Amino acid sequence: MTTTQTRRPGLPHQRRGALRRMLPVDEYAGLARVIVERSARLYLRAWAVLISGVVEPLFYLLAVTVGFRSLVPTVTLADGSTVPYVDFVAPALLAASAMNGAISETLSIYFKLRYDKLYEAMLTTPVGPLDIVLGEVGWAVLRGGFYGTVFLGVLAALGLVTTPWAVVLVPVGLLVSFAFAAVGMAWATALRSNAQLDYVTLASTAMFLFSTTFFPLSSYPAAVQWLVQLSPLYHGVELARMFFLGTPAPAALLHTAYLVVLALGGLTLARVRLRSMFLG
Repeated sequence: MTTTQTRRPGLPHQRRGALRRMLPVDEYAGLARVIVERSARLYLRAWAVLISGVVEPLFYLLAVTVGFRSLVPTVTLADGSTVPYVDFVAPALLAASAMNGAISETLSIYFKLRYDKLYEAMLTTPVGPLDIVLGEVGWAVLRGGFYGTVFLGVLAALGLVTTPWAVVLVPVGLLVSFAFAAVGMAWATALRSNAQLDYVTLASTAMFLFSTTFFPLSSYPAAVQWLVQLSPLYHGVELARMFFLGTPAPAALLHTAYLVVLALGGLTLARVRLRSMFLG
């Protein structure tokens, strides 16, 4: 789908930032913040939707602290140490909460793209495809990071936070949100029907259940472990768990690199997809 647009002249070259000088004039106008502001204003009237995303992981946490604590008191980690089951699950639920917040937001991009024709309207202004990608992903990151940060606050209120390293879970939640928001937007541009949204839900549910959220990696069959380690949420969970338990390790660099590469790949693909759809 290609549209012919009359675009406003860009700013003089000397007033453009480095990124704007490197990209085509119709690709990026430095207006991603406007997209974020638009989303924020919309949620001022739909704040209940935003708050509802915090509730689900709290129910899981309640089930673990009340229901399963007596059945599964401890979990043995890969290094042979044991931790209370609630300490094993809590950081995983934080990472999953950040993932769900980002995915929930990017799912709406499909409807903006296919039904509302929102981006076609935006692209008749100085806003470019990269502005839209950065703005939509930026808001999804803020939403997912908000869920993760609120969940961390609840863990602290319950007395489950026992190490200063736990403060790193805030940027970890933002990183997890960034990875899923970028990939989610790229995926949303490729969907062709409402039924395909079920694939997104299926994938996110599978990752939630099988990314060492509730069971250590060693509990899976050897043939399945490599598949689990491909999951982006697995890397987010392991990263969050390290800092929640106060045991950061060199593997944190690997988990971080995996999520960063995934996020940058998603941003690039989403940008290329939007440009090809609207600017030819």
